[in-house]
Amino acid sequence: MILYPAIDLKDGQAVRLVKGEMDQATVFNDDPAAQAMAFVEAGCEWLHLVDLNGAFAGEPVNAAPVEAILEHTKVPAQLGGGIRDMATIERWIDKGLARVILGTVAVENPDLVREAATAFPGKVAVGLDARNGMVATRGWAEETDQTVTDLARRFEDAGIAAIIYTDINRDGAMQGPNVEATAALARAVSIPVIASGGVSSLADIVALRDCGANLNGAISGRALYDGALDLKEALAALAPSA
Repeated sequence: MILYPAIDLKDGQAVRLVKGEMDQATVFNDDPAAQAMAFVEAGCEWLHLVDLNGAFAGEPVNAAPVEAILEHTKVPAQLGGGIRDMATIERWIDKGLARVILGTVAVENPDLVREAATAFPGKVAVGLDARNGMVATRGWAEETDQTVTDLARRFEDAGIAAIIYTDINRDGAMQGPNVEATAALARAVSIPVIASGGVSSLADIVALRDCGANLNGAISGRALYDGALDLKEALAALAPSA
């Protein structure tokens, strides 16, 4: 199981939101590349990047800090937020991004997800963000009538690398992840599932590790910045020998 430290980008800075509310942003580092380097030096194997402005704009907005992170770090990175066409997907992969995360477009244009997964094997993930079990899109501002499980099952044969499942009500709230819902999704599909939202302590990491659903990984943000979760301790708990 992989721990993905999160770097959420807003106006060129590394921030964290509470439950996706853009007006509740806390700036943790005005140099996202330096923050990425700190995570890498602590031993992380992946980085999780989100272009928050891009998620609302529908196109990349924080390209400069993302490119700086890719330039200065050697671990693979995945990016979500405002990636909604093949040209953008191709551009990011050409710049060295290991994986693009398609969220809103997975709901609005699932054929694009399939096309991208075929064109770039292993480099396309789907981000399913849910509020009370229902998928939300466009920076979590719009709620759909689709359940997470129903939407996930539509991509079973698409060849996507992973599903990143975020419980919006837990995100940034330091209340722990929705282990039950995440495990249920992982059992319902054969696609690797990454847990996101509320992962805020070593106990949360262990609970996800031991939930019995063979999760691919967990994303944590605010807890790593606040010090509630020690990155090296978390990585040790997820090591194969742990």
